[in-house]
Amino acid sequence: MHTSEPATRQTPQSTPQEPQQRLIRVVGAAIMRDGTVLCAQRGSTKSLAGYWEFPGGKIEVHETPQQALQREIEEELRCEITVGHELCTTRYAYDFSTIELTTFLCHLTEGEPHLTEHREVRWLSPNHLHELDWAPADREAVGLLESMPSTVCAVSDFPEAMQS
Repeated sequence: MHTSEPATRQTPQSTPQEPQQRLIRVVGAAIMRDGTVLCAQRGSTKSLAGYWEFPGGKIEVHETPQQALQREIEEELRCEITVGHELCTTRYAYDFSTIELTTFLCHLTEGEPHLTEHREVRWLSPNHLHELDWAPADREAVGLLESMPSTVCAVSDFPEAMQS
């Protein structure tokens, strides 16, 4: 008989709500230099290890997204950036939480990136970004950068870059 079948089925009531339970707001920096973009590979001790991303991190309660991005780049890469305009905002439901990632076009203003949390960094032209295995939340920004001429990415937000 099939009388026990309804009792053993579980309705997935919590599944649609799980990603909404924990929303983490993060920022990423598409750092431009000489028509190339800085790509960072996540370290082996981090979630999403091995995936490529635009470096950045969580926005603290007291910070604007731009302030968070400058702080995170200084902490993670030991260099300084100028934050330009917003490229895009993407929400992606990972198994650990939902990430709301806002990616900004940025310009390296001081120092060279140093590895503190990432496994590797590479400077790639926008038309080569697709060659890397990007974290899902970063893929929309990658597509937008690939469709932009590298000269626009390099100088549109940063008039000081044209003076050097």
